[in-house]
Amino acid sequence: MQFIKPDINLEIIGRRKIAFALSAVMIIVSIGALAASGGPRYGIDFAGGTLIQVRFDAPVEISEIKNGLDQLNMGSYAVQQFGEEDAHEVLIRTDQAGTTEQGFNAKLRSALDAASGAAAEIRRVEMVGPQVGKDLREKALKAMFYALLFITVYISGRFEMKWMLSAVLATALIGAIYGLSLFQVSIPFLIAVALIVTLALFWFLNLRYAMGAIVALIHDVTITVGLFALFDKEFTLPIIAALLTIIGYSLNDTIIVFDRIRENLKKYHKNPLAFVINRSINETLSRTFLTSLTTLVVVVTLFALGGGIIHDFAFALIVGVLVGTYSSVFVASPILLAWQKR
Repeated sequence: MQFIKPDINLEIIGRRKIAFALSAVMIIVSIGALAASGGPRYGIDFAGGTLIQVRFDAPVEISEIKNGLDQLNMGSYAVQQFGEEDAHEVLIRTDQAGTTEQGFNAKLRSALDAASGAAAEIRRVEMVGPQVGKDLREKALKAMFYALLFITVYISGRFEMKWMLSAVLATALIGAIYGLSLFQVSIPFLIAVALIVTLALFWFLNLRYAMGAIVALIHDVTITVGLFALFDKEFTLPIIAALLTIIGYSLNDTIIVFDRIRENLKKYHKNPLAFVINRSINETLSRTFLTSLTTLVVVVTLFALGGGIIHDFAFALIVGVLVGTYSSVFVASPILLAWQKR
């Protein structure tokens, strides 16, 4: 099945500067959104506190719910509608992590019943301590960084036969992160510096395929995180799972294109590199389009019908599939041309 003819010849590499400019704008907007909002808005998983989901048997006003909560001395809290409007459900978030003591549910239900005049059902209560939330944030950052490093080992070994060099590089970076973290150095700062050092080493060590893949993955994650900040969505553990899924999906698309480039470099060795890369992208365009389309059908269905629990997870996957497909074609492969003069 092919929606795009195999002999199509779109000029993609020739328009790479336009694509780079578009990517730069998206990244700047993403970073600007993060800076304006003071960083990601962490959910209970990472920030600590208590999350309470309540369902009422009739419509209630947010002000009535707040009047009931004020009677319980819950400290700073926020109330928002959850799910469909006719479900009459709300989420209550508080920065206090000790609101799950014995009898709390009964007290909360009584206070909400009295304030709203509707019967309240406590559907779930989740509590995370502040220290646990901090540990989870750091582990999530390390998980994504280590995933990127292991990907570089695979890409360098498969496409450039530099298994040992990339493995030593990855081991040294992991060791440096672990060692410096023992001295209470900020983990986000360490990861940011390590990524910059990694890209610099890729350039000097001529690991061009690994650099193309990693730049594309950083591009995808940055834009997805920026859109979450732009739409004021929370970061939770399922969102980290979505980001790791996006990394895997985008990498799969990139490897398909890289494989065809490697094959065509032997087949068209007398032609310029730009010609080979452009032809390879065109030859895999049908496969890339079909894979993205079928994946989008699933994640859009999850987004529309999956309910409030997985709404943000599905949103992250939709953004990741679109941006990941774009980066595989317009970011990862054109970066290989940076080594043409070298």
